[in-house]
Amino acid sequence: MTMKVYEALAKALIDNGVATLFGLIGDGNLFFVDHYAKEPDVRYIAAASEAGAALMALGYATASQSVGVATVTHGPALTNTVSALVEGVKGQLPIVLICGDTAALDSENLQNVNQRDIVIATGAGFEQARAPETVVADFAKALRRAITERRPIAFNVPVDFQWQDVGYTPVVVRSSEDRAYVPMSSDVEEAVGIIAASRRPVILAGRGAMGAEARAALIALAERTGALLATTLKAKDLFRGEPFNIGIMGTLSTPVAADALIEADCILSFGASLNKWTSSAGSFLTGKRIIQCNLDPAAIGRHAVPTIGLVGDAALTADNLRHWLDEAEIEPSGFRSDEWRNRIADYSSATDFEDLSTDATIDIRVALARFDQAIAPNRILVSDGGRFMSTGFRMIGVGSPENYVFGSSFGSIGFGTAFAIGAACAKPDQPVVLVAGDGGFMLGGLNEFNTAVRHGLDLIVLLCNDSSYGAEHIQFLNRNLDPSISLFNWPDFGPLAVALGAEGVTVHDRQSLDAAIARIDGRRGPILVDIKCDPERMPAGSSHR
Repeated sequence: MTMKVYEALAKALIDNGVATLFGLIGDGNLFFVDHYAKEPDVRYIAAASEAGAALMALGYATASQSVGVATVTHGPALTNTVSALVEGVKGQLPIVLICGDTAALDSENLQNVNQRDIVIATGAGFEQARAPETVVADFAKALRRAITERRPIAFNVPVDFQWQDVGYTPVVVRSSEDRAYVPMSSDVEEAVGIIAASRRPVILAGRGAMGAEARAALIALAERTGALLATTLKAKDLFRGEPFNIGIMGTLSTPVAADALIEADCILSFGASLNKWTSSAGSFLTGKRIIQCNLDPAAIGRHAVPTIGLVGDAALTADNLRHWLDEAEIEPSGFRSDEWRNRIADYSSATDFEDLSTDATIDIRVALARFDQAIAPNRILVSDGGRFMSTGFRMIGVGSPENYVFGSSFGSIGFGTAFAIGAACAKPDQPVVLVAGDGGFMLGGLNEFNTAVRHGLDLIVLLCNDSSYGAEHIQFLNRNLDPSISLFNWPDFGPLAVALGAEGVTVHDRQSLDAAIARIDGRRGPILVDIKCDPERMPAGSSHR
């Protein structure tokens, strides 16, 4: 078939199963996007900003566990995506950013810039469309790289290619199943010996150990070894409902979990990087023997040096360890006890706090605990960055970690709304709950909230509004300094949401909280709940700006 390059690129996306495209059009990509959007069974999400488009692709990649695809034009459009690309690199999220580029002969174009250098500086990959006739094959290479390298890849297409005639031959990328493990080796033998000698083991699951098969295998290994169960933040709620689940390991651990982790003598880590947040700056690993299993050899020992490392799939490796424990007739450790079962069952982080509500504001924990109970359990949870974020992690659960979208790998605020839109497009049959702060929403959420309205997405924004940049506010207070420079007189967000075409409601006490719950139950599209908080009466927690 002979067609224009812009038609061939659109067809290449469809042939590779790209059913959702995020973008903002310009003269470097408008004809390609227009042709794609008119095809049946696909969806084009028109973002309000280039940064938003790239962040939506990242949210889509996280929620769908597949590749996200976005497109922008050249020059300032590409530079607007820099922070999103860094977020994707740090979060190891596979997306392809299809970007137009100025023509090589148009050296005086105002938007001309060395796009390769900009992309490479973020840590993302760069793939150049070499010629009109290679565009389809070059796109396939970019897609393959995003999958295998697990990072954003920018696919650069000069604007003068668009109207060239080319012959079309489909190039379809098929990713290979990655389920490797080693049935027996000296490393496996040593790991079995460590487990056999352990009296107080804890099994830790990270994002690389998600899914029903891994969950079942790790629970079975925990029962076989007598281990308690824990997860990283990104694998939040994987073991929900298990009686010996101590929850998140690290800086977000409950007091009961912290006691268990300090007492433990062995950590069996599956699919976790053991970074400083998970290890609580190393304190939860000190004096313990560590078995670290990960499919990525480079992840083993990246942050903490394990006693032994096992390269392999979490489920297969856990089953293999259980097999050899059975073969050696190793007895369970006995760490599981009625005492631990009762301590875990008795502790409730949702109620174990002093209510900091005032006459005009509500304690954010009171509000989030109610929303946790009221919103459908199949929800997807997305959190923006900010002072409130650790409270949101603790107070709102998900049915499984596949429904938790983490968008703060770069420590920025303002990414949450776009991430939530991407997640909503990945799982359109599930409500998406975004926990955001007022500063982040004004910084990067307000413009894309209207995108959710335009596309009719089921998005619930719980806006933790302390009228400040809270992370900075608390730093001033901690040093007995005037925090006024961190305070903001924002507009009233409820009516603002209505002006943007959504529903809006304000919460400042328990009565208005009840009304907000009722409004959420009857929603017909995006809704924003403006939760009024006192900046000097917020729960303690860590955050990044």
